[in-house]
Amino acid sequence: MSHAEDHEGTRRDFLYYATAGAGAVTAGAAVWPLVNQMNPSADVQALSSIIVDISGVEVGTQISVMFLGKPVFIRRRSEEEITEARAVAMADLPDTSSRNANNEAADAEDANRSMDEAGEWLVMMGVCTHLGCVPLGDGAGEFNGWFCPCHGSHYDTSGRIRKGPAPENLPVPVAEFLDATTIKLG
Repeated sequence: MSHAEDHEGTRRDFLYYATAGAGAVTAGAAVWPLVNQMNPSADVQALSSIIVDISGVEVGTQISVMFLGKPVFIRRRSEEEITEARAVAMADLPDTSSRNANNEAADAEDANRSMDEAGEWLVMMGVCTHLGCVPLGDGAGEFNGWFCPCHGSHYDTSGRIRKGPAPENLPVPVAEFLDATTIKLG
């Protein structure tokens, strides 16, 4: 083997590595925009959490806010509503899961669905779990909670399905109290 043949092999190896490196950079440059376009846009990220002032919500009333394009019911329950919800036996519930994103492993007891220990504040997505309609509130339906008139789903004062075609309780989104009059969703 001559001295020239030895350098020929290393030049060929260099060309292989340089071509493979250029191909990898080109492939990465072509794939990056496709992957990056799947990230949420700035307006969606801005709406991924909202702050809600609840100082004007009176006992026995609720407000509705939009969060991630869906209505959210924030209800300040009366003592009667809390008592009624806590008196329900788990055996009477079609769905025994709390559907609470803050406490996913919990059962559907009222204490596991409310925001505070006293059970006064209830926050739920306002979308029927049957076909996505918006239930009527303020004591509607047979269980004094929410009623979806589209197909007849009845929810109790804790947002749990009690009667009708809906398969699940109204879901509780990720939420927390920032102070006594402010709730952060998301």
